[in-house]
Amino acid sequence: MKTLQKALNDYLALRRSLGFKLTKNESALRKFVAFLQIQSSEFITTQLALDWAQQPQHTSQAHRAGRLGMVRDFARYLSATDPQTEIPAQGLLPAQPQRAQPYIYSKHEILMLIRHAAELSSVKGMRPHTYSVLFGLLAVTGMRVGEIVALDRHDVDLYNGVLTVRNGKFGKTRLLPVHSSTQQKLRTYAGCRRKLAPPHLTDSFFVSDRGTRLNNNIIQQTFRKISKQIGLRRATDTHGPRIHDLRHTFAVQTLINWYRTGLDPEQKLPLLSVYLGHAKVSDTYWYLSAVPELLGALSTRLDNFLGDLS
Repeated sequence: MKTLQKALNDYLALRRSLGFKLTKNESALRKFVAFLQIQSSEFITTQLALDWAQQPQHTSQAHRAGRLGMVRDFARYLSATDPQTEIPAQGLLPAQPQRAQPYIYSKHEILMLIRHAAELSSVKGMRPHTYSVLFGLLAVTGMRVGEIVALDRHDVDLYNGVLTVRNGKFGKTRLLPVHSSTQQKLRTYAGCRRKLAPPHLTDSFFVSDRGTRLNNNIIQQTFRKISKQIGLRRATDTHGPRIHDLRHTFAVQTLINWYRTGLDPEQKLPLLSVYLGHAKVSDTYWYLSAVPELLGALSTRLDNFLGDLS
């Protein structure tokens, strides 16, 4: 079993060297290797992979298919050096992947989020500045929350208005130019941080009241609290508009603006894909077919085009 454990370590190291983070995969695959140990198996078989993937019984078919897919990828890697390894065939646990329908925020809702964030209680006075600017930056750049949390001070060029996103998803680094109004907000925030936050505790651009780097879970909790305050969620709701939907809103509004100004979104889509840090342009194409607001903009453009022909 040490051989399987070492093989898993080597597999994870190889995938991560290619830019994959694999946090969930590592946890799942280590449990799978432990399962094989309990079954006294020194190699992967299709039956054991299926038995493990379908645990526990109450999980969805999509969840089971995802677990089997992780094992399948690991088995492909192992099969190159261990001929006993069986690779579970595609389609053994079929599940149509379902992508959550994004919530597209209105400008009014975004402003309400920012305004209520600016009124958050704070011991040192830093918290309202941090969250109001953070929510605003999410809305105008479409960045991932983790990317904003990871921003260090030298990643934010306050004079040229360019953010450097390092080690984003799939290990990519990209440059994000921002509007002059955003640049000014970031400058103002940096000035507040120098006055209110304890110095030298972190290199992070955005800091907590204690002067430390922000925690992703605390950001999510703060967002949910404000969402309920402004009516995006009811007090008892456990689901609703997500902070990640600010990213979707940025992408959709960018595409809608291109439609409305007569530009061809399909030609400019690769630019948006790079700005968002998508691994493939096809990930960005998803917005063209999945969001009703875009279909409405396209319909209006088509009506105008047909009207010009009549």
